[in-house]
Amino acid sequence: MEDLRVDARKRVGFTTIHKCVSAIRQLTYGKCPDSLDEYLHMGEDTARICLEYFCKCVFELYAAEYLRRPTPDDIQRLLCKHEELHGFPRMLGSTDCMHWPWKNCLKSWQGEYTRGDKGRPTIMLEAVASYDLWIWHAYFGAARSNNDINVLNQSNLFREIIEDTAPDTFIYR
Repeated sequence: MEDLRVDARKRVGFTTIHKCVSAIRQLTYGKCPDSLDEYLHMGEDTARICLEYFCKCVFELYAAEYLRRPTPDDIQRLLCKHEELHGFPRMLGSTDCMHWPWKNCLKSWQGEYTRGDKGRPTIMLEAVASYDLWIWHAYFGAARSNNDINVLNQSNLFREIIEDTAPDTFIYR
């Protein structure tokens, strides 16, 4: 059992689970830190600190393995695996743009984030994923730019390729 801290008013503090739920709700639903007061009885400052610590912890745990660009060795492994699975030589993977539904979009922003063919607010996500679902590039499109071409034009990955500033990591056999 977790040893809970007691403050000067003899009130028991939040458990680690409460703090993680606060951070995950903020990230998942786009909740403001002060919106958690009724649900978790947690103040805005505490919720904001929980989010900051949660994100720092995720970064420290996973940055070296997952939150990075592919190395030359990664590229070679991905090229070989993609050719083995799909029969296309020298193809790293595929880029796709998808509309991510935004159910908690503010009413005042819905016009900026809604396309006629979707009928509801969405955020465009451009992602590059390998066969093992390692998403090694992701970019969220901005408001009023909810189509694939505009998102790709704003993408850091494609900007670097077009400007010839992308890392020279593509090794061809």
